[in-house]
Amino acid sequence: MKLSIQNISKTYDNGVEALKDVSLEIGNGMFGLLGPNGAGKSTLMRTIAALQDADNGSITVGEIDVAQDKQALREIIGYLPQEFGVYPKISAHDLLDHMAIMKGITDTKQRKEVVESLLHQTNLWEAKDQKLGTYSGGMKQRFGIAQALIGDPKLIIVDEPTAGLDPMERNRFHNLLSEIGENVIVILSTHIVDDVSDLCNDMAIILNGEVRMVGEPIQLIKGLDGKVWKGLVEKSEMTVLEKENDVISSRLYLGKVQVRLFSESPLDNGFEQTNPEIEDLYFATIHGLNINGME
Repeated sequence: MKLSIQNISKTYDNGVEALKDVSLEIGNGMFGLLGPNGAGKSTLMRTIAALQDADNGSITVGEIDVAQDKQALREIIGYLPQEFGVYPKISAHDLLDHMAIMKGITDTKQRKEVVESLLHQTNLWEAKDQKLGTYSGGMKQRFGIAQALIGDPKLIIVDEPTAGLDPMERNRFHNLLSEIGENVIVILSTHIVDDVSDLCNDMAIILNGEVRMVGEPIQLIKGLDGKVWKGLVEKSEMTVLEKENDVISSRLYLGKVQVRLFSESPLDNGFEQTNPEIEDLYFATIHGLNINGME
């Protein structure tokens, strides 16, 4: 199955142009949609999920035209939104059972098998009778994935799923996503670069409602081979450095500033060539650097 997004645009009533002529072709596997907060990721996810209509363009999932047959889409989609609320006084088992009924699984035996399988798959079996209000952030996210998997969906959308999770819970969540993302379309919308680098075979970077880059991470990174340099400088040197060079990123390190630069020519002043990373692509795009191979 393939998800085809063609020339999607969306402007809200307040005049914010959230999506500008977005086109993507997404097949089975993990697809990372990477962008900062406010880039248009959630708007695109809600539009794909038929929770809002686009102003222009079309979206098809297999043979389903999303705008024309929203019910058919709902039968094959699983969705974990950025803000996922739960009923705090209901157990995970009971709420999952209720959601399965709403998904059309009315046979008691079949529903029991589905619910128990999902609780095991998301490592929530031991906590199945706990009230959801007692769950940690990571447990709630795993429950969110469990409900998104009801009905064996062919398209799964997860919007900012690891924001706020501690490193251990993020690793658990990554493992879970990698397991379910082999035979279906999984779209991972995030501003966290590691989510994409750890999980996704294909990716796009979106900024200000526009897709700025799309492709396989490995191939995109190759476009920066030999062009990324790193060095450690004093804070007082940064103003001049930024005026004279293409700064990809910088961060404090041991009282100084660790800087990554883009340059097609060798640099002096202690800068050494380093292997490019997805983070370099991301920050270079955000900063509007004119880097060959990134269009």
